[in-house]
Amino acid sequence: MTSRLRSHIPLPALGLFPGAVMMLGVFMLLTPFPSSAEYGDVVINKRAEQAGMRPVIFPHWFHRIRFRCRVCHTEVGFEIRAGSNNILMADIIEGRFCGKCHNNKIAWGPQNCQLCHSGLPGLESGVIGGPTTGGPSKW
Repeated sequence: MTSRLRSHIPLPALGLFPGAVMMLGVFMLLTPFPSSAEYGDVVINKRAEQAGMRPVIFPHWFHRIRFRCRVCHTEVGFEIRAGSNNILMADIIEGRFCGKCHNNKIAWGPQNCQLCHSGLPGLESGVIGGPTTGGPSKW
């Protein structure tokens, strides 16, 4: 097959192709991508401070490197857009939203408030950060 291909393409063109593919690959690896929720943290503060709790810092990056998007955004039921989910603690305790996994069987349960409610007071809901997290209370 290659001899047939080479009979139709000049030899100098074949010599440039592997190098061009390699350069494209290197360029794609070195090009920074804008930060997004895929590897950032999500601040959830629709009701937390009104209820006397610190804002929730959801480490989306941590969950994303372990699960495909469909796990949370299809099977668990989270909307894709940050801030569009109407999450109540009662839902979590009853096994909906975060409570599907955070049930003391798969991951820690909702009685460990400080593990999720770790944001600094005054943070607005939204996406913060890029490929790493600052950990609890950084934001």
